[in-house]
Amino acid sequence: MQPQFWDERWRTGQIGFHQSAVDPRLQQLWPALGLANDSRVFVPLCGKSLDLLWLRERGHTVAGVELSALALESFCMEHGILARRRILDSFDVYEAADLGLYRGDFFALTPELLGPVSAVYDRAALISWRPEFRRAYVEQVTSLTTRGVQTLLITLEYPQAQMSGPPFSVSADDVDRFYSRYHAIEELSKTDILANEARLRARGVTQLREVCYRLTRL
Repeated sequence: MQPQFWDERWRTGQIGFHQSAVDPRLQQLWPALGLANDSRVFVPLCGKSLDLLWLRERGHTVAGVELSALALESFCMEHGILARRRILDSFDVYEAADLGLYRGDFFALTPELLGPVSAVYDRAALISWRPEFRRAYVEQVTSLTTRGVQTLLITLEYPQAQMSGPPFSVSADDVDRFYSRYHAIEELSKTDILANEARLRARGVTQLREVCYRLTRL
């Protein structure tokens, strides 16, 4: 997706991907990663997700990256977060206690700028990319992590012909193809969620599964 596409979605309020509650799979499966409370967690394409707050409440330091300034400013305003805005060459960084949100191009983020992380949480990033952009996305995330870093990856599986994304369907074969070179892959859960997704049913989807993986950087 082009930056203009996402800017327009945020500007016009077309943010059906935003959840009004903390993701239940995050709450259920995050303990499986066995992270120390003070671990630093990276959330790519974070939007204004409530999951950021949940992770911080677990004692983690949270770093997110997001293209839309409106998303990050809304997040801070809606939750009373008094963030200090620091302007860098390629990013604006909104900083608060145990929270750093980078506003800018995800592909411009470097390991030096992001700093070390212990884990990655991807609920809506991989599934937001068209197939031709996924490899570049995965390679960028991989470049920002080191050996032992774990990822909780949440994907969707549905007949792609029934709906044009985003969100896009990502199969187990896709996950293996994109991640297996530098990650050990473990499927943690697979859940039929069609009954809970009226928005996607209205778009013609008749089968929908949410699949969660633990990825461990090799």
